[in-house]
Amino acid sequence: MKNYDIIFFDIDDTLFDFTKSEQEAFNKVFNKYDLLNSLKLYEKSYQEISKVLWRDLEDGKMSLIELGSERFRRLFLEHELEIDAAVFNQDYLEFLGEQTHLVQGAEKVINSLSHKRLAIITNGYTDVQTSRINNSPLKDIFEHIIISESTGFQKPQMEIFDYAFNKLNIKDKSNVLMVGDSLTSDIQGGMNYGIDTCWFNHKYKENNTSLKPTYEINKLESLLEVIK
Repeated sequence: MKNYDIIFFDIDDTLFDFTKSEQEAFNKVFNKYDLLNSLKLYEKSYQEISKVLWRDLEDGKMSLIELGSERFRRLFLEHELEIDAAVFNQDYLEFLGEQTHLVQGAEKVINSLSHKRLAIITNGYTDVQTSRINNSPLKDIFEHIIISESTGFQKPQMEIFDYAFNKLNIKDKSNVLMVGDSLTSDIQGGMNYGIDTCWFNHKYKENNTSLKPTYEINKLESLLEVIK
């Protein structure tokens, strides 16, 4: 247990249930285009495509704007659908921005840590992430919400942490903790920047990387045992 004064949180699959949010947004957008009959097939293809593209984003090989339409362009090409990928992506993002499903224990943990300085560092779209937070029970809790689209950088790039430290006027890295579910984004980024990290491994994944987070938890409530 350590006395961290400043805690950075990831959003998706850390505080918000992204799987459930994505599922509902998918249902709504594919229903809008009368494509529900083959939804499971499209979802499977989309997940494979999206995984590759998000890794490319983390590696700096493409921008977030490019990723948005490219994932659906590849999906529609694979399934021979004549749909404007950019328009479809915008519709999807609007539905996604409506989703406010929290991970179990998120509200309790955040309220328990409200005496600390709390902030968000997330990769994603500004309008979507801002909408989800502002319409959730976590509204008005965070000192700053730092989103990759707004900064021009994404985790694990050091520049987004520079931006966060400047925003919060942080001088001492030793009392800062980064909490997130992604080894390659949250943990890699935090380690590269020289701050302690907590891997929220709620899906019980094997760590087959060389990355060694400071802490590993499987339930978000366990974070309260990490922080003094």
